Amino acid sequence: MLLTMLAEGAEASALGLNATGWVAVGMLIVFGIMLWAKVPGIVAGMLDKQIAEIKKTLDEAAGLRKEAEALKAEYEAKTAGAQAEAEALMDGAEKEAATLVAQAEADTKALIARRKKMAEEKIGAAERSAIAAVRAKAATAATQAAEAMIAARHDAAADKALVDKAIGDIGKALN
Repeated sequence: MLLTMLAEGAEASALGLNATGWVAVGMLIVFGIMLWAKVPGIVAGMLDKQIAEIKKTLDEAAGLRKEAEALKAEYEAKTAGAQAEAEALMDGAEKEAATLVAQAEADTKALIARRKKMAEEKIGAAERSAIAAVRAKAATAATQAAEAMIAARHDAAADKALVDKAIGDIGKALN
């Protein structure tokens, strides 16, 4: 009979419920068991736990981001400071080099002036020495010429008169 009913297009029913009704009853029973077993609370607790973990992870990520930004700012400041220090060192080195060059130029000029003065003094000393030598030779030559003339023109009596006169002049000079 069931087969004939199915063949005629009639729906089978049990306790007055067709298949859709039994599915609905089954669903109500499953939902009822789930409510009785407090499954929604367990699911909500698991979701809350997962939300808390995600929030904790997000907070850690935000903290790490802030820390990374702070480190970045610190390194940028250090880089700027290092660059400023390097520029200051370069400026100092350039100034020191300029000072050293100026000092070397001044020392070179002073050395040249000293050497020029020493050379002029040596030339002056050589001139004075040459003049003294020429004078000494001239005096020697004049003495020899005078000696030769005196020897040729004077005899012993004339020498005696000259010696006596010189002694007298010395005596007058001493008194």
